[in-house]
Amino acid sequence: MSFNSLDELREACRALPSGSEKAAGAVARRQDTLTKPQGSLGRLEKLVAWLARWQERDTPKLENVKVIVFAGSHGVTAQGVSAFPSEVTAQMVANFASGGAAINQLARIAGAQLDVLPLDIERPTGDFTQNEAMNETEFLAAVRAGHQSVTRDIDLVCFGEMGIGNTTPAAAIAAALFGGGAERWTGRGTGIDDAGLRRKIAAIDKGLALHVARLDDPLKVAAALGGRELAAILGATLAARQLCVPVLLDGFVCTAAAAPLAKLHPTGLAHAQAAHVSAEAGHRALLGALELPPLLDLGMRLGEGSGACLAVNILRSALECHTGMASFAEAGVSEN
Repeated sequence: MSFNSLDELREACRALPSGSEKAAGAVARRQDTLTKPQGSLGRLEKLVAWLARWQERDTPKLENVKVIVFAGSHGVTAQGVSAFPSEVTAQMVANFASGGAAINQLARIAGAQLDVLPLDIERPTGDFTQNEAMNETEFLAAVRAGHQSVTRDIDLVCFGEMGIGNTTPAAAIAAALFGGGAERWTGRGTGIDDAGLRRKIAAIDKGLALHVARLDDPLKVAAALGGRELAAILGATLAARQLCVPVLLDGFVCTAAAAPLAKLHPTGLAHAQAAHVSAEAGHRALLGALELPPLLDLGMRLGEGSGACLAVNILRSALECHTGMASFAEAGVSEN
């Protein structure tokens, strides 16, 4: 889709498919015939039904799992909001390409293809304490790039991100969409000290005040306060919904990036699962606001799609139980 204006994008976000109730029902019925007490696999059973709904298949599959890591650079790093210099973004993208990052190892063990999509990383967004991070043209270009990264043949897609300073726009977006001011949503990111945390909170509050006229529109919030990789995640999450591809969201940044879709449609993130709750301050509260219970809670705060990759293994286990277990009739086991 072209998304030549915010109005076109907004219309797309409000016209979403609902998945296949028939496929989800077929999974639920099979679960009740398997050699276990009904419901005894807990959330694993619901996850298979969720996969079925959003793949629109009575028997889901996980043959083509993809991890897409979006990378962007942020002008707000000029405010001293990160413990690392901005050039680390490009250096880490090179590390992904050479296979040396955590996400490379986790994608391999999850049986997932890893794609990395840098978004003008040599050109930081605007510093949102001084002006908008992206104008409408820049924002829509990043949304389109993310939208085009998702294809119908994918069985499950995991989103990750890389961008020094990007927990700052993530916290700013969360504060803009759900209120409570910067302090409620702001954490230490890559490990800033107390002075850095104060600078980060001040920068977000300044950005919220500067862009107050835009705060009633989720898309204008994402443009004014976000980043290219966050906009791309929004576009990719939208594409996945339109194509009926289930999504695993990684940490705080990915969740904040996708949150405008939930503000524009009451079930905008029904096709997404929160892979984990990160150690970053604000993520648990954001998942609560979005009613997305996490699959894992391991104290992680790396980003890169790392938590999402770990959750792929949970989904594979759930699906193997569903497809591989015998029914009571097949096993000759009495149900009563």
